[in-house]
Amino acid sequence: MVPAGQSGAGSGGRAAMALDPRWPLALARGAVPVALGLLLWVAIAGGEQERQQTLKAQPGADATLAQRRRHNELIMAALREAAETDENVAQRAVPWRK
Repeated sequence: MVPAGQSGAGSGGRAAMALDPRWPLALARGAVPVALGLLLWVAIAGGEQERQQTLKAQPGADATLAQRRRHNELIMAALREAAETDENVAQRAVPWRK
């Protein structure tokens, strides 16, 4: 039973339909950091291609890229070995190499 002067569910009362005045402020407080992060990401990502082109144009870039590839291959080999064995490879002695 609904007390006198109050509207119940489904009665079409305007009290339930009123917009809480705190909602716009809450939305703005949530949207501002997201917008700032997006702008920062766009600013940083815009220079990434230029940076990669500059690195490729430097003398000795081929050797550096070859070293990076070799390093990545070694890491992937270690991860593959760790995935295939039940042994805890993190507990091995430090100078372990293939």
